[in-house]
Amino acid sequence: MSSYRVVGGKPLKGTISPMGNKNAALPIIAATILTSEKVHLTNVPDISDVRIQINILRKLGASVKYNRKLNELEVKATKLKTTKLDKEDVLKTRGSILFLGPLVGRAGKATLWSTGGCNLGKRPVDSYFQAVERLGAKVEYEDNSFKVDASNLRGSRVWQGEKAVTGTENLIMAAVLAKGKTEIINAASEPHVQDLCNFLNKMGARISGIGSDRLYIEGVEVLFGTEHQISYDFMEVGTFITAAIVTGGELRIENAMKNHLDMILGEFGKFNIKTKWDGETLIVPAKQTLKTCNYLDGSMNKLECLPWPGFPPDLLQFAIVLATQSKGRILIHDKLYEGRLFYTQELNTMGADIFLADPHRLIVNGPTALKGRVLKSPDIRAGMSLLVAALGASGESIIERGEIIERGYSNIEERFRSIGADIERI
Repeated sequence: MSSYRVVGGKPLKGTISPMGNKNAALPIIAATILTSEKVHLTNVPDISDVRIQINILRKLGASVKYNRKLNELEVKATKLKTTKLDKEDVLKTRGSILFLGPLVGRAGKATLWSTGGCNLGKRPVDSYFQAVERLGAKVEYEDNSFKVDASNLRGSRVWQGEKAVTGTENLIMAAVLAKGKTEIINAASEPHVQDLCNFLNKMGARISGIGSDRLYIEGVEVLFGTEHQISYDFMEVGTFITAAIVTGGELRIENAMKNHLDMILGEFGKFNIKTKWDGETLIVPAKQTLKTCNYLDGSMNKLECLPWPGFPPDLLQFAIVLATQSKGRILIHDKLYEGRLFYTQELNTMGADIFLADPHRLIVNGPTALKGRVLKSPDIRAGMSLLVAALGASGESIIERGEIIERGYSNIEERFRSIGADIERI
């Protein structure tokens, strides 16, 4: 268990860079077992979810070398000694379900358990197994475990009921070694899904339509070893933008992935936030005055999360923090998770004026002066948004259950201190 002590009110200033994208690293690490040859990954984020994923690799029989200081990972899965995941590992992270596709693709079978991860509301995995069933797999559910027989996997035309990122990634990884052609309709197209596809193509897969909601996969007999750099995390860029704004500071964010930020900066613009580019470095100017923009007819504006290239669900919590410091009011709509907005009661204890209309919608009235409090982290992004709010608040805050935040953010204390934050890991 860990906590973070934050003394707010200190403007952040300096240069910082996002780490490797957590949501790209987890499926790519799982996909390394699709080949018996050596795979070398760089820009791998040093977070607890990645370490659990690596532990699963080792238990499956892969040889793993992980240099946490250099953020490099080398994997060679010459032979798998089991296709059954350890229940204890699975309960620690939802990322464990990403081994479904690689296991059935490489070995033709898998045994998995119901997953752990952040509690955001109902997050069923049924669609993931239904998708591999469309490729010819047989799934049995017994005592909270899923047993998959995929000894005769064949390509097929698969329509997904929703643009589920994890479901799309599992389907891709299962299909690359299946016989014949697979077409995925209504595929997720987030940058991390694109990164996985590009990685697999480097290994010899044949995936086209990357970046769109329709993917075409021609199965191959074997995949090869390769080298690949994990893309930078645009979620962290959004985190640092928010931290700079609420503290009145000025940041230069390197490796900001300009082509991933159009919608994010557009929606943050609803609070009159200004940024500028210097190549791939995003500059957030100091002491900005926030004002929530209304619609042209004068009615209250709305910010909602949507499938890519819409506004990412994992940045909605940071938009809420920005709204508490912006003059005016705005409707925030989380269409995906019915439990994700409940954490805003923690912001209200700090002095925010947030009205929760229902599990999916809330209204934020601003600006309000935030004060330091003892806060509890409910999930990765909400926990970090509370930490960011504490950076802009007056007085001292304690963010408990910091280990949850550490599942998605590395070296939090060191990195925020480097740009002027008064923060201590307890």
